Amino acid sequence: MGAGGHKSGDILTEKTAVLGLRLYVLLALAVAALLTGVLMALLLFLRSTSRRHKMTRLKHSSGLSPAFSLEIGDIGLDGTGSIGGKGFEGSEKKGTQVVVGECSRSKAGAEMIAQIGWGRWFTFAELDAATSGFADWNVIGEGGYGVVYRGVLPDLSVVAVKNLLNKKGQAEKEFKVEVEAIGRVRHKNLVGLVGYCAEGPKRMLVYEYMDNGNLEQWLHGNVGPVSPLTWEVRMKIAIGTAKGLAHLHEGLEPKVVHRDIKSSNILLDKQWNPKVSDFGLAKLLGPGSNFVTTRVMGTFGYVAPEYASTGLLNESSDVYSFGVLLMEIISGRNPVDYRRPAGEVNLVEWFRGMVGTKHVEDVIDPSIEIQPSPRGLKRTLLVCLRCVDLDSQKRPKMGQVAHMLEGDEFPFRLEHRSPREVSLLTCLPASVAPARVPLLTDKVSLSPSERSMWR
Repeated sequence: MGAGGHKSGDILTEKTAVLGLRLYVLLALAVAALLTGVLMALLLFLRSTSRRHKMTRLKHSSGLSPAFSLEIGDIGLDGTGSIGGKGFEGSEKKGTQVVVGECSRSKAGAEMIAQIGWGRWFTFAELDAATSGFADWNVIGEGGYGVVYRGVLPDLSVVAVKNLLNKKGQAEKEFKVEVEAIGRVRHKNLVGLVGYCAEGPKRMLVYEYMDNGNLEQWLHGNVGPVSPLTWEVRMKIAIGTAKGLAHLHEGLEPKVVHRDIKSSNILLDKQWNPKVSDFGLAKLLGPGSNFVTTRVMGTFGYVAPEYASTGLLNESSDVYSFGVLLMEIISGRNPVDYRRPAGEVNLVEWFRGMVGTKHVEDVIDPSIEIQPSPRGLKRTLLVCLRCVDLDSQKRPKMGQVAHMLEGDEFPFRLEHRSPREVSLLTCLPASVAPARVPLLTDKVSLSPSERSMWR
């Protein structure tokens, strides 16, 4: 027994070819390495399982997939219809601060994330790579509130990345407003918000990409002697825009007043379908609120006169802006153009004068090759004049405007009119002139200049 044990001990103490180490040392190292490997694998498994459960709970509670640390403070809706809480156009009401990512997450924070819209959070590095370092050759738009870049994501989907300019905190305000106003909104005539980026002072919005740019480029850019925007295409754009605004005004609660309807904010896809964009100035109008008092903002030439003079804002302000836009679509002229003669600088005034003197064909953009039918033109001109009525209460709703532009019936009451008046107003023979109320239930009277258009 002693001899056997001695031989075994001799074997374990013999030196090996591995660095001259004895056999028992190698065996001990092997066992230690095996145990270390098992422990590390177990720790990694437990850590990944914990993180997976944590992210699943966050996704279920928020509907978002945050990928980095960020902070969005004071997102909320105050009693005046202002969005954004403290620091937003004079409002001092505070919302709930939200911290997402590896920072602490409270239940209230997760609930707030769920309220600010659908989409994904992008890191700055992701958007920097998508836009090739925000290269100048990727710029597709530029305005007072930011620069828009074309970007390509890793899955090869094309997006538009709006890098908000932080002028006196404007980037933070617009970021909050856009997310709150359209983060959850889905409509074929409203631009889709794909996601957001908020790292440090940087605020960016990621939208679906529109192949044909914006309407302003096609109306006022160098497109040649014959515009690709035929009359039919222009009416398609006008109707789609009207439907998008109607959804904001009549399909949402609280309703959204865009406050900056203009041709550069109407984006176009390959089939010329329009999408209303840029909700940085939008306001919410809560239940029971007929208007909201706010600092006057918008684009010169499109702003409703009563809003400009009083600061009282409601959806009729958007209707006026749409009326100016429709005149711009028809005529190809800018709302304000100081290069033109004195009587033609202001589009609305010139338009009214041309209609009042029965020069209705002269308001059509000369780059339109095929002219519209007289009936269709007169109907569209009347819609323009109704939308820019100086009495805001007489302006139609955007849903009504969409129906007017689509239908063959005219947007005013035909009650209490003689058969001759009806036939003149509808441009039809008296024998077939309609004698019923078509689309509007409002009482809308025609001014002398508008009435003369139909004689």
